[in-house]
Amino acid sequence: MDVLTDKLTALIGPVATQEGFELIRVRVTGAKNPTLQVMAERPDGTMTAEDCAKLSRALSPVLDESDPIDGNYDLEVSSPGIDRPLTRLKDFDDWQGFEAKIELTGAIEGQKRYRGVLAGTDGDNICIDLEGEDETALIPFAMVGAAKLVLSDDLIRASLKAGKDAEKAGLAPDNYQDD
Repeated sequence: MDVLTDKLTALIGPVATQEGFELIRVRVTGAKNPTLQVMAERPDGTMTAEDCAKLSRALSPVLDESDPIDGNYDLEVSSPGIDRPLTRLKDFDDWQGFEAKIELTGAIEGQKRYRGVLAGTDGDNICIDLEGEDETALIPFAMVGAAKLVLSDDLIRASLKAGKDAEKAGLAPDNYQDD
């Protein structure tokens, strides 16, 4: 992460936590008309449009007061989505059994890109069963530049089930109902 992203994460993280959300990712995109992208979710993995609006309203006064980005910028609060980025070590455990793409900041044995089924973690390493290979690769989490789940039917089914389970448990608004 860069200095601005670290500063923004330190500023936004406590507000997100106070509002009941886990911060997934913070980044600034665009040079001429920057957008501050804040990605978050509830501890149960859900994030509704109402949740995004709630977090945006909570962040706006804090960002206005601290003014961490020079000039005008847009604030965008969103959920991680189905084919979510994997930004925390715990994400690789939480999404074990699903396919992911991982890009490293440096090569391991000449390879910077990996694709396979997540097999959890081992200490500070990500375990991934690579396509076409019979062994599990260990990738140091510190070397991950970007990682995300691969959209698949299994992932879509699991995401829909999680939303419905959260609704039944009373943890999410009932906007997951089938019409």
